[in-house]
Parts: sequence; C-alpha cells; structure tokens
Amino acid sequence: MGLEWVEGFYSRTGSWWGPAEARVSERDRARVRMLRAHAGDGPARVLELGSGYGMTAVAAVEDGFDVTAVELSDRVRHTPAMPGLTVAGGSFYDVTLDGRFDVVCYWNGFGVGTDQDQRRLLRRIAAEWLRPGGVALIDVFNPLVWARLHGTKDHKFPDPSRGYAHELHQEIHFDAATSTAHDTWWDAATPDEKITQVLRCYSPADLRLLLEGTGLRLDTVTSRAPGGLRLLTESYEYTAVLLPVDTGDPVQEGAAER
Repeated sequence: MGLEWVEGFYSRTGSWWGPAEARVSERDRARVRMLRAHAGDGPARVLELGSGYGMTAVAAVEDGFDVTAVELSDRVRHTPAMPGLTVAGGSFYDVTLDGRFDVVCYWNGFGVGTDQDQRRLLRRIAAEWLRPGGVALIDVFNPLVWARLHGTKDHKFPDPSRGYAHELHQEIHFDAATSTAHDTWWDAATPDEKITQVLRCYSPADLRLLLEGTGLRLDTVTSRAPGGLRLLTESYEYTAVLLPVDTGDPVQEGAAER
C-alpha cells in the first residue's frame, strides 16, 4: 500500500483525538530535550516533518528554536500562529521550503509508504534541507514490538473529562514477510467504516541498508525513554540519529539506488 490512505487516516483520527491531544504534553517536552541535546545551547533552525497537531513545534519554539512544520492532514488546524513558527500544509514529498536547517526531525511517522517512498524522503532531507554538519532525528517503527502485537485487539471507551468522546476499536496485524504493521481502527457507532495505517518497520540493520545512496548515514539509535537496549524489545519506535555522508566516502558514492 502506498500513500493514498495517509491524509484520510490522520484527519479522521485527529477528529477523534484532537480535543484531548492538541496540547503540549510531556512527550513534546521530551522531544525538545532530544532536539536540544543534538542542536546545542544556541538558536537553531528546525524542520519538523509530519508535525500533526503541531504541539512539539510549539514546545520547540518556546525553547528558543525557529521551527518550520509540515503537515498533510487537517490536524494542522490545531497548530497556533506564533512568532518563530512557520506552518506549511501539504505533503513533504512536494513541499518547497526556503533555506536549510540545523535539525530535521520526523517524530512517530517514518515508514509510511514504500521503501522507495522512504528513500525519496531521505534524499530530500540530505540534498535539500539539512545543512552541512546538521543532524536528522527520525523515529523508526520497531519490528520486534509490532510483531509481538500481531492479532491484538483493543476497545477504548469514551472519557469526556479528558476530551475523548468516541468509543473506538483497534486491531493490529503484522506481516512478517514485509515487516509491516497494519493498525486498523473504527468507531463503534460506524463499524463498517474501518481505517488502517500501514507502517513499514525497520530494524537498525535494515535502516542502514535503506540509507545506502541517500546521502545520510546512521550514527546511532536512541530513545527518549530510559532503558538502553530494552528500547529494541519494549518500545514501539526508536529514534535514529542520521548524519550527512562525507561526499568522499567511496562506499556511499558507489551504492546502488534500489
């Protein structure tokens, strides 16, 4: 499955969860701490891809970053206007942006689409957006955990006091042959209107192979949660720290594009 489902899925789920989740949370603050750890203490220009409600972008601006946020779905309507924050609607495969950035981040979203889609995005990050010496922080879905969730079902009841108004069902399937999770949701009031997000998962070793020929290399993997290597067995995703490839690297120059 390609990218045709993306806008509809995130717009629909955003209508379910936006009233509860369109606010700065500790998760957003943890992302900003990671940004600061890699960008240093001074001001920096940040590009956030797939910014959702825009709350991490807001938290980053509040911490002194200049942020450009790109979001396709109508979750972007929750992003407030504020100095230091530029919001671009549309797909990051097509969007035109000015200048380069010290940090490019993509929280909780990489793996949407095919391997070719991921490489196309990685090449844009390396060739168009990331400045020399910059860093990309990319959340990658962890196949070990998603595989363990195969066949699981969940039933979420409304919690109006927290902003959750819908009774929802979730069912997860994992395709081991393609390392892809199929995460299906539906509203109990409309059980025939199921929507599915399709998430390509990559182990760190698989990610290294995916990066060949893109202009980026994997420096390390980390997590915003404590636990060290437990992140590979307990976390839905890990954060890949990507750096520009040295243009003199003969291995990368000779890598075949898949």
